[in-house]
Amino acid sequence: ATWKRARKSLKSKQDPVEYTYKEECLQDILELQSQNHIDVFYGDESGFSLNCVVPYCWQFPNEPVCILPQKGKNINVFGLLNANGQELMTFDVQGSISADFVIKAIETFITKINKPTVLVLDNAKIHHAKIVQAKIEQWQQKGLYLFYLPAYSPHLNRIERVWRHTKYLWLNPKDYENIETLKTALDKIWNSFGSSYQIKFSKNEI
Repeated sequence: ATWKRARKSLKSKQDPVEYTYKEECLQDILELQSQNHIDVFYGDESGFSLNCVVPYCWQFPNEPVCILPQKGKNINVFGLLNANGQELMTFDVQGSISADFVIKAIETFITKINKPTVLVLDNAKIHHAKIVQAKIEQWQQKGLYLFYLPAYSPHLNRIERVWRHTKYLWLNPKDYENIETLKTALDKIWNSFGSSYQIKFSKNEI
């Protein structure tokens, strides 16, 4: 017998035909990226609250509890990570992320691309909103193309690893003192991503 971390699986909800087709398409997209024909970025949203995700910690007997759940404002982030894991752009807001917010972030992102670029997104409702769909042709004229992952396939979105590393490895308990300290810590991570904070993807990784 072996021990391993239990994970939720969404495989039973996937359409196998759609999954296989889009996985092959993504492989082709990444191959074009590896040959420097295009750039590939992964986009996604994540929320950060004052409820620390650290499940266990050590402290001395009779020492006051150092981490307490807190209610308060959340910091929600829309991020774009390049396929090599070397470049990260983030747009944050205290409050919910709307389709209009995503559009404004993508419009800013477009001004920084210098070759045909594929933006990989999941199937969140805001990514399929009518106002987003109305922008697709205009974005394509500027060199940006959207590629939607197969449904229920978060493991194919590389930026998910950034969110996990941030919550479970890079943020410290002291960063959850209040919303200001949390934002300061997140800004430090985003600004130092690629140097102090790194994620590496293998060449054959989807």
